[in-house]
Amino acid sequence: MSIPTARHISTLSQFESGVKSKLFVSASPSLRRPKRVSLSVIRAMGSSASSQKPDNIQEANRVDYASISDEEWKRRLTGEQYYITRQKGTERAFTGEYWNTKTPGAYHCICCDTPLFESSTKFDSGTGWPSYYQPIGSNVKSKLDLSIIFMPRQEVLCAVCDAHLGHVFDDGPPPTGKRYCINSASLKLKPK
Repeated sequence: MSIPTARHISTLSQFESGVKSKLFVSASPSLRRPKRVSLSVIRAMGSSASSQKPDNIQEANRVDYASISDEEWKRRLTGEQYYITRQKGTERAFTGEYWNTKTPGAYHCICCDTPLFESSTKFDSGTGWPSYYQPIGSNVKSKLDLSIIFMPRQEVLCAVCDAHLGHVFDDGPPPTGKRYCINSASLKLKPK
């Protein structure tokens, strides 16, 4: 078996759960062993690379949410909402406001009011968190979450303000087969 040199570089493109990543394998000259570097690109769920703008957002009233300080988020949100949306927390199962709600309407981001999920896509997953099989347009994005060792997951974020919403899994019902497991504290229901 030969050790790869700097001349032997291979790339692998991988499309999984809406995240495109490239894996570069190259030789590390100092160690004479292959070196792996993984680069991930966040993509809005259900969108192509050319359509990265969230749906139903008015351009004139656009706010730069990245420029909002932690202190300002703490002022705008409750302690639980801040912990979940800005610090990537999780509420306890069966305790959130919407885990068992059947009210028709749309669920909006608690941070920026972007419509995220329709109540018609909500289903009882038995997990104790509100679960949906499809977001509204490209208003939800996902990225690889490696916060728990040996348990990689897809984190779900608001595509407008990057609020942490929850995670998406591949064990949902038809037609998508997805289960968007969302924290109630990240949502605001607007009844029809």
